[in-house]
Amino acid sequence: MIKRIFLMICLLLPLAAFADEPPKVGLLVMATGKYNAMGLKMIESARGHFLPHCQRTFFIFTDGEAPQECDVVRVGQAKLGWPDDTLKRFHVYLANRDLYKDQDYLFAIDADMVFVQDVGEEVLGDLVATRHWGFLDKRGSYCGNKKSAAYVARKDRKEYCCGAFYGGKREEMIKLFEVNVQHVDKDLKKGVVPKWHDEGHLNRYFIDHPPTVLLSSSYCFPEGWDLPFEPRLVALVNKSKSLRK
Repeated sequence: MIKRIFLMICLLLPLAAFADEPPKVGLLVMATGKYNAMGLKMIESARGHFLPHCQRTFFIFTDGEAPQECDVVRVGQAKLGWPDDTLKRFHVYLANRDLYKDQDYLFAIDADMVFVQDVGEEVLGDLVATRHWGFLDKRGSYCGNKKSAAYVARKDRKEYCCGAFYGGKREEMIKLFEVNVQHVDKDLKKGVVPKWHDEGHLNRYFIDHPPTVLLSSSYCFPEGWDLPFEPRLVALVNKSKSLRK
């Protein structure tokens, strides 16, 4: 009897240890051209503030340099030009899906973001979106072109979300990438591009697949603005505009 109990304990120990393991979280960032330096700065800030109690891996897609460190995965990525650098991020992330097959959660983030306070497990969920700071009392700048797969009718418009920070469980994010790749490709065959590129398609997706976690603009706080939120993740909007010129 004692031997049987001891055997059961031995069998259950690995399961208990696994249950106590912190989740593995991958942070994906496109940082080609002049955005490479900003992407590295973002990663450095994330080390101090982004899910500090989780196992984190930073995937940087770049044509520049990246430090050879255990928590950084550099993925060679050519600059696609405007607007494909933003519009085709879904394609880049999906094409590299095998790199993050062991991650529990994935988050996509703009290179021109900086973590200024801890962002904890409140951001973890099946599908996570962030309210856009520019449309807190408006219905947002949804795609109004009926020829686009990103089109959203006025009656269906809700909380407009930013494309700068979103995420969720790995399988949910892979599904998001797959659907949006299909929609972008469908549009391009017709010569159609939403005004706000990938963000337009992302908001269409969130209409069809409502986020389980909707974050406030604290998680995409515009640099230099006065908003009724405590900044945790700051968007360097002034700097990023100059880089596009």
